[in-house]
Amino acid sequence: MSNKQFRIEKDSMGSLEVPQSALYGAQTQRAINNFPISGTPMPALFIKALCYVKFACSDSNRELQLLDEDKAHAIQTAADKIIKGEYLDQFPVDVFQTGSGTSTNMNANEVLAQLAKNLTGIEVHPNDDLNMSQSSNDVIPTTIHVAASIALEEQLLPALMHLANVIEDKERSLADIIKTGRTHLMDATPIKMSQELSGWRVQITDNIQRLKDTQKRLHKIPQGGTAVGTGINAEAEFGRLVAANLSTITAIPFEQMENLYVGLSSQDTAVELSGQLNVLASSFMKIANDLRWMNSGPLAGLGEIQLPALQPGSSIMPGKVNPVVPEAVCMVAAQIIGNHTAITIGGQSGNFQLNVMLPMIAANLLQSIEIASNAAVQLADLAIKDFTVNTENLKQALDVNPILVTALNTVVGYEKGAAIAKQAYQSGRPVLEVALEMTDLDEATLRQYLNPAVLTQGGNPTV
Repeated sequence: MSNKQFRIEKDSMGSLEVPQSALYGAQTQRAINNFPISGTPMPALFIKALCYVKFACSDSNRELQLLDEDKAHAIQTAADKIIKGEYLDQFPVDVFQTGSGTSTNMNANEVLAQLAKNLTGIEVHPNDDLNMSQSSNDVIPTTIHVAASIALEEQLLPALMHLANVIEDKERSLADIIKTGRTHLMDATPIKMSQELSGWRVQITDNIQRLKDTQKRLHKIPQGGTAVGTGINAEAEFGRLVAANLSTITAIPFEQMENLYVGLSSQDTAVELSGQLNVLASSFMKIANDLRWMNSGPLAGLGEIQLPALQPGSSIMPGKVNPVVPEAVCMVAAQIIGNHTAITIGGQSGNFQLNVMLPMIAANLLQSIEIASNAAVQLADLAIKDFTVNTENLKQALDVNPILVTALNTVVGYEKGAAIAKQAYQSGRPVLEVALEMTDLDEATLRQYLNPAVLTQGGNPTV
């Protein structure tokens, strides 16, 4: 490349070449050179959240009369552009970088300083102005909480509510459908399909409540702790003002942590949130696998339902259609579980006054929230909402289910019931026919006891 495509930038370590078109400076370029590891930059939402933090910090420094009105306005003008999605290509620093996230913090400081000058003509210094009253050590942990809070509020919680509502609608439409229950993948007593789906729905609503409980801690930020938690180089009121300003511009109720040392040295809240996502992943896996089993077949499987046909299922077998959305959701669940392992290890890496795996924690946490949000919507709209029920298959299995004999336990006893079930299974005949032969009960009485609809209501069947 020609030297004309580069400019010379300086920092405290000396001079180096930076692309002529780049908004960032020397410190960002050093990080680019040092960390060509994954080719994956920090998530866009993290960068936008970081700019929210810089916006709020500039406002707070202005209120404390440490930063003049013009510089604060210039910083906020630049930050607003990035928050709206512009210039995100100017944040190329790899996720796998210095564990404090200093490289990304300085990337933001340099880009915002140059952009502020370009947009307003006002000179803003990356350290003295944009990093005023701050350290990477409190900015990055704060940004993790802000980004995750936004992602929960705008993406995941609405997606999960949508999924819960779709399941509830499906429950109502299937209220009269009765099927064979299954435990250990083996036939069990009857259950309404609506009852089965109600279990899925409550799994999702329980996950929503878990996430909302974690929000109480997620909304607390350690801004103001600066380097080690003591707040050196920051006014005592700075962190409180930043939380208030962030609350105004994001409409999320942030507040400063009571203890700033915990916010810098640990990532316990991020690990907690990831743990809640881990539970959600487990719920997704259960629901998706139930759908796959129920849809299996159509001839040699359970064939209880038919999922919407979305795409050809095989490059070699014509006419094959696979449960692609539940499969994708299972892979999402596996990824979230893997991310949780990485985040848990990251959370253990708080060495004295600072956690040193912050960028990895942030990236994995935001990925888990994003893919969980998208998976919830696809599961609702492309799998659960429009699946159809193969009622004839359900009826055939239910009619010859020997486990129906469970309803006779209180009348003929367990041993007699087991003998009836065994004979029915071996002969392939309905329980009703075998029970007529092996008990003194008449057909009308047996039909009442063995009515699948009655058996879904719980309690002891009575005549």
